[in-house]
Amino acid sequence: MWRLCYTLAIRIAAPFILARLWWRGRREPLYRRRIAERFGYYRDGMPRRLGAAPHDRPVIWIHAVSVGEARASAALVRSLAAAHADHEIVLTCMTAAGRETLKELHGESVQIAWLPYDYPGAVRRFLERFRPRLGVLVETEIWPNLLAACSSYGVPVLLANARMSEKSALGYRRWNALVRPAIESLAAVSAQSEDDAERLRALGARRVEIAGNLKFDSAPNEGERAEGAAWRARLARPVLLLASTREGEEKMLLEAMPAWDEKVLVLVVPRHPRRFEEVSLLVAKDGFPVSRRSREPMPAAQDRVHLGDTMGEMDFYYAAADVAVIGGAFVPRGGQNLIEACAAGVPVVLGPSMFNFAEATRLALEAGAAVQVADAAGAIREALRLLLNAEERKTMGVAGRQLCDAHRGATQKHLRLCEKVLKAKSMAATRD
Repeated sequence: MWRLCYTLAIRIAAPFILARLWWRGRREPLYRRRIAERFGYYRDGMPRRLGAAPHDRPVIWIHAVSVGEARASAALVRSLAAAHADHEIVLTCMTAAGRETLKELHGESVQIAWLPYDYPGAVRRFLERFRPRLGVLVETEIWPNLLAACSSYGVPVLLANARMSEKSALGYRRWNALVRPAIESLAAVSAQSEDDAERLRALGARRVEIAGNLKFDSAPNEGERAEGAAWRARLARPVLLLASTREGEEKMLLEAMPAWDEKVLVLVVPRHPRRFEEVSLLVAKDGFPVSRRSREPMPAAQDRVHLGDTMGEMDFYYAAADVAVIGGAFVPRGGQNLIEACAAGVPVVLGPSMFNFAEATRLALEAGAAVQVADAAGAIREALRLLLNAEERKTMGVAGRQLCDAHRGATQKHLRLCEKVLKAKSMAATRD
């Protein structure tokens, strides 16, 4: 009954969903491409029908909704591809930036597609087309109709790198009658921490293991790192990075900057590419001399702000920074990934809202790799203080690298759980 009401609601919302897709496509044209895939029609426009010849090779399907999940899952994707060379890897996502990231990370070695919206017919067409032996949903992707269809078609699904904040758990509990059957249908869950595991068990997850955070296993692009370090050396100015900022944060952080001493360069990298132009106009409107990486790779001496308006270059930006303030934490969005900064050896300044990265935040604070402040003004004060203290920056940077080294290994734990799920499916098929 609840799933029927949910399906009716998203059907009613369909025109608005399509309108939003078209609207976002103004700045990110990829949203306007292959729209049929959003409804379960792939390549030739028709799904593979039940009883038709199977896919050329067995399929393992991994869903990474956007950029963060795409990067987090990269090592697992490569490990699964190596362990199952006779399988085809199908990667799905929901955002244009996520699709571009998957292409950048994996090229032609995988098949990349949009995951269809959670309409019963669309998800059935998806499953009939690809017939995956295993599905892997990265982080918190609970789609009731998709998981019900996977259960019906005998596709075991692993929830990987799973996190569940108290806030998210409360929201799911409010929709318990809809969400619990979906979570109970999962073949396995690999949680980031014990707290995440306990919340997921309380919501109905049955087979939960703690595998750590895949983001600690992300391999940096050494070429980008070298380029970023060389860029910083040529610049010969302290660089304060505002990383993965969200709506409203750039203004409050820049307004907290004191009178310019003509030395510090503020490097702003918005979280979403669709906001590049918006942030450029905002900075210029506030009277800050600004340049853009896509147009002026090296800032001029008079530039106070440099806009990082390129995709897939976070390793470059972290290597170019002396201190990083992590976005998403000064508005109630739960923060953004701080592990990349720690791995690069950059001192990290965090705002109050880090519930999406609660465990990584706790570990970084305990290790001395990060500091947390109450607001944007406090973040700028702390960042500027660190810019004046090279020894403390070095100590924090070393702590960040050591933290990441100590917590690697989540990929192998995830891989072992995937193998268990595949083995259980094979045994069940043999019994049948």
